[in-house]
Amino acid sequence: MISVVVGDDHPVVRAGLVHVLATSSRIDVVGEADDGPALLDAITRLRPAVALSDFRMPGLDGAAVAESARRAGLPTRVLVLSAYTDPAVMYRCIERGAAGFLSKDADKDTIIDAIAAVATGGNILPPEFVPALMEQVRHRRASTPTLDLSSREHEILVAVAAGRSAPAIALAMHLAPSTVKTYLQRLYEKLGVNDRGAAVAEAMRRGILQ
Repeated sequence: MISVVVGDDHPVVRAGLVHVLATSSRIDVVGEADDGPALLDAITRLRPAVALSDFRMPGLDGAAVAESARRAGLPTRVLVLSAYTDPAVMYRCIERGAAGFLSKDADKDTIIDAIAAVATGGNILPPEFVPALMEQVRHRRASTPTLDLSSREHEILVAVAAGRSAPAIALAMHLAPSTVKTYLQRLYEKLGVNDRGAAVAEAMRRGILQ
């Protein structure tokens, strides 16, 4: 059974989703939430395999819930179900860490299959959304100023993306750990982020890392 929490601020919609999921022998709905903070709290307490989240909710939207769960190292994967299929909305959700995005027009079987795929590590984006999302990626890359990274900064960024710790990078590059930390801080400032994970994500978004 796949444990799922459902987040939607509209009681009727939420009840409908819970009813639909309850008809599947593969899914166990373990919690509900009527806003973003409540959904994040349910994810933290219950640690379900999947959180089915509306995009627009009070407090935190679906993208922010996905990002908060990812930053907290929680095992739950967030699948955003939204009436808004604007490419910018989809991009925001995927960029922030959502495992998938579906339209609220999706039928019962599509939603259940998507939850099952996400629970086993898959990522879901309906084929009809892909062209618009790719156009959004190209647009954002074109409108994002290029960064002037030194060869050493780029080398350290690649090492960070490979999961190496600062001490390991220092040892491999024959640098003092404090020097590596200085390089990392410069990278964070140039990328406009505050941590390693965000630095890698932003570098990939800008096309610095492939």
